[in-house]
Amino acid sequence: MPGRRLARWVAAVPMAVLALATIYPLVFTANVAMKTRRDYVLDRFSPAGSLRWDNIAEAWAGAGMARFFVNSFVVVAFAVALLLLLGSMAGFALSQLRFRGSSVIFLGCLAGLFVPFQVIMVPLTRVMADSGLIDTYPGLILAYVAQFLPFTVFLMTSHYRTIPAEIVDAARIDGNTVYGVYRRIMLPLGVPALLSVGILDALFCWNDVLISLLMMPSPEHRTLMIGVNALRGQYSDDIPTFASGVLIAAVPVLMIYLFLQRQIADGVTAGSTKG
Repeated sequence: MPGRRLARWVAAVPMAVLALATIYPLVFTANVAMKTRRDYVLDRFSPAGSLRWDNIAEAWAGAGMARFFVNSFVVVAFAVALLLLLGSMAGFALSQLRFRGSSVIFLGCLAGLFVPFQVIMVPLTRVMADSGLIDTYPGLILAYVAQFLPFTVFLMTSHYRTIPAEIVDAARIDGNTVYGVYRRIMLPLGVPALLSVGILDALFCWNDVLISLLMMPSPEHRTLMIGVNALRGQYSDDIPTFASGVLIAAVPVLMIYLFLQRQIADGVTAGSTKG
């Protein structure tokens, strides 16, 4: 119908403009990364004459992006693994086990979602410094866990609440302990939510700058995002190399969004509906 078709166009045009506004910075960055310094100075907006990988190789090896990439990968992998383990266990306990104070604990986790990191960064840094965890991988991993665990617990609790309590009761009648119910029943049923929450946690940790900057002040321990920020000063007169570093940092995130869109959407909407 004409009215419905017009409504679709009204919705499609702003979305197309938003998509172009989102894609253009990435295309511009990739185009700059393929230019020489001279070509960029002469005309920064013109298309690159050819695909040049020299700038990316310089940013990867010469500027130390390879080391920063490994640092980020190690920290994010361990942080997400710990977040999923603790979050799934806490979500199972808060949603399926009946004990006094569970509602208060869940409300405490919800309250943690509304506390900005800037409020706790000074005491957290003092605690980490007194514990000797500054400038160490465990220190940054624990900082990420402390920051993103309330979010993980909230989503896992919301997911496990959609599972009928009769399943847990039947497993207990069959002789399973609480740990057996978690390992044999709840953990397999929680795989879709764990995948979605794990992707979101990985994106949060990968894109973080502030926590990493506080916990990892030494240059050799920088994560990828801090390394990209350092490139801005180190290669202030070599914009193509700096653009190559930005591109290296963006590619893993783009791959996650490209291939795992459904899981990301499921994670964002987890707990919004029941059943």
